[in-house]
Amino acid sequence: MDLFQYDFMIRALIGALIIGLAAPALGIYLVQRRLSLIGDGIGHVALTGVGVGLLLNQSPVISAVIVAAIGAVGVELIRERGRTSGDLALALLFYGGIAGGVVLVALSNDANSNSLVQYLFGSLITTSPQDIAVIAVLGLAVLVAMVVFRPALFAVCNDEEYARVSGLPVRALNLMMAVTTAVTVTIAMRTVGLLLVSALMVIPVAAAQQVTRGFRTTMVAAMTIGLVAAGAGVVVSAEADTPPGATTVILALAVFVAITAAAAARRLLRRRAQPPREIEPPDVVLQEAEVR
Repeated sequence: MDLFQYDFMIRALIGALIIGLAAPALGIYLVQRRLSLIGDGIGHVALTGVGVGLLLNQSPVISAVIVAAIGAVGVELIRERGRTSGDLALALLFYGGIAGGVVLVALSNDANSNSLVQYLFGSLITTSPQDIAVIAVLGLAVLVAMVVFRPALFAVCNDEEYARVSGLPVRALNLMMAVTTAVTVTIAMRTVGLLLVSALMVIPVAAAQQVTRGFRTTMVAAMTIGLVAAGAGVVVSAEADTPPGATTVILALAVFVAITAAAAARRLLRRRAQPPREIEPPDVVLQEAEVR
């Protein structure tokens, strides 16, 4: 295509494809643990990291990774020790992260609306070669960790107490999940933005669950859906001149709706094709008492 004669479009496509694979690979564990919205909370903390990077004239991606990882580990330790509930910890992330990020971005030399919007909603076309290198390295690390540690992570997500009794390093695995979530959120902010990053983690998994049963099959299907949605989002957004992040999320939602409708239609047709069950007569028939 003529669009991909430009280097920035090639970088945008590469970054989107990496996130399209890594985000659902991590998201399936978050969905299993009913932590689908944790990406939003960590995304707000990452915004504080972006503000730190802009204020210090350093790479916003690197500073966002560091700050988000520290915040994610802190929340996991607080949750583990039971000092506050999970929803309260997420609320602290939401409010503190977004407030700190807005203030720091306003204090930086790049204080303008575009500096904030490109991280909130994504800005693939402004991705530099250095950003792509960071996204590629960190995205590959997340993907490898999710695949290699799949059995142990599945055990922890399914039943944490049983995993602890079985001898698994539950704390280390939980901390790894927290850090990889922070990393995924941070590198995805250039693709779909911090406000939409959870969608790319959750929607492909939700779509895959409509037609799959096993955990491994669901993981592969979710990664495939995420890859297709991310790649198509870049192409469609370039052709239609729409934001790539929002376009990617809308396409993922369209895939979810299509798969859900197809699965429902298939179940309905299968039900209609089956012959009606004959009702067996009861073994014992109770006679009604005579009314005098």
